[in-house]
Amino acid sequence: MSADLSNTVAGRIALALRRHDVSHIFAQSLPSAVILAAEALGIRQIAYRQENMGGAMADGYARRSGKIGVVAAQNGPAATLLVPPLAEALKASIPVVAIVQDVERDQADRNAFQELDHLGLFQSCTKWVRKVVVPARIEDYVDAAFAIAGSGRPGPAALILPADLLRANWTGAQFERTANLGHWPIDRLRPCESDIVAAARLLSAALSPVIIAGGGVHASGASAELSLLQDECALPVFTTFMGKGAVDEFHELSAGVLGSLVGPCSLGSHSVALLNEADVILLVGTRTNQNGTDSWTQISCDKTIIHIDVDPAEIGRTYEAKVRLVGDAAETLRVLRGALCQSDLSRRRAARSKIARRISGFWTQFHDERSSRSESQNGAIRPERVMAELQRQITPETTVVADASYSSMWVAGQLRASSSGMRFLTPRGLAGLGWGVPLAIGAKVARPEHPVVVIVGDGGFAHSWAELETMVRCRLPIMVIVLNNGILGFQRDAESVKFGAFTSACHLGQVDHAMIAKACGCESVRIESAHQISDALRVGMAANSPFVIEVMTDPAAHPPLSLFAEVDAAA
Repeated sequence: MSADLSNTVAGRIALALRRHDVSHIFAQSLPSAVILAAEALGIRQIAYRQENMGGAMADGYARRSGKIGVVAAQNGPAATLLVPPLAEALKASIPVVAIVQDVERDQADRNAFQELDHLGLFQSCTKWVRKVVVPARIEDYVDAAFAIAGSGRPGPAALILPADLLRANWTGAQFERTANLGHWPIDRLRPCESDIVAAARLLSAALSPVIIAGGGVHASGASAELSLLQDECALPVFTTFMGKGAVDEFHELSAGVLGSLVGPCSLGSHSVALLNEADVILLVGTRTNQNGTDSWTQISCDKTIIHIDVDPAEIGRTYEAKVRLVGDAAETLRVLRGALCQSDLSRRRAARSKIARRISGFWTQFHDERSSRSESQNGAIRPERVMAELQRQITPETTVVADASYSSMWVAGQLRASSSGMRFLTPRGLAGLGWGVPLAIGAKVARPEHPVVVIVGDGGFAHSWAELETMVRCRLPIMVIVLNNGILGFQRDAESVKFGAFTSACHLGQVDHAMIAKACGCESVRIESAHQISDALRVGMAANSPFVIEVMTDPAAHPPLSLFAEVDAAA
């Protein structure tokens, strides 16, 4: 890096980013002074086509890399497009640092071009936002942004940087900074010993304990500890949508995803009996949100709750906790497992084979029922068939990404994690359509050696197909499966159940997504017959460039959600 850059504020930002182990910035050149300085240090810019997508890329990168994602944007309209992905990161507890250019300091409050109250803009969608105006303080603020994003309950932080500040000479104190705050979680706190002992006593004495694991398990890197607890202490495990993959779903005590996936022909329609019968429930890293609890109906007030979460505000938010275990999930599970293994586990071990047989029966019933639905009566391709074929192609190293709405439901309810810690990325914080593709891009940048496949609907894909060009330009071999049913399925089905009719907006025009992919330089294929699926998936998984598979699916198909249970049962 040249001497003049090293003495500018932008140069000091780039040096701080490198110190925090930042290797990639999701940006579109702006703020130019920062990006130029960062690229001079070897930090790679992943240039998105739109800021909304760039924020989601940084999110996917953070989820998969264990590092804090960094996204950058221009002031004004570009900055406003960062609000949705930062709001997703805030709700989903994903650490992202946003670097946003502002108008020059002497132009403030004069209606300068693209001037906006960026502090007000980002206050609702970040943990912390600051505008830097003093050159000497720049590294203080960069360090604070990373520390806040990656500590406690992770989430996004934003730095607002006037353009002239970035060009200014750096005048800070000359001392060597060595702190690397770029990996998360930064701190690993644990509850007090007496609370750990109390939780262990409740679990060892319980007649029918279960665990519900959420996304906090992945955030903490706690899958290994959870799996050991499951196996050594004979505890059955459910997961939420974001917790999927926290345990090996082929383990005899894994009962899959529950939540709202309890309609006819779902695994949850059978396995929910375990939760109904439970006397003690251990919640790990879950917000107990609406989808994860089937609108808060699945946990009754007579249950004894033990809740582990890094955010004390989440414990007891919906269900009063008998024991509050505030702390990092991995560290807390480690000490809890130690306490349990010193307890009398004879009751748990005696019940293990019976519980395992029941769970095996749930899976068998689910597979039998799914097989009967895998082919629709009119011969159209059912998404269940696509998921069954995909299951044969994925490995524990595959990152499976899904867009919001039905795509997430098909992935969570139809695929099965083949190892603990296998990653399934879904935008479940706010569940915005269109974020599947950019999440997949971020995941591939984070782990280029691991296969990435993303499942999207035709409705959501329309939000993000411009980023196919990003995949091609950045040479990111990602397999995109577009489930094209020509309709906004969830909108149609939810309106039909609630109102007996649906609006005209639910119908989509005919689009050839395979042709769009080819226009962007992607290999692609359109599937109109189920027998073509297997070969197409095999080719896509082996491709060394982006590959789009458009599957023409049954517009009448929908996941087995509780919302549609009565309608499906009557069909």
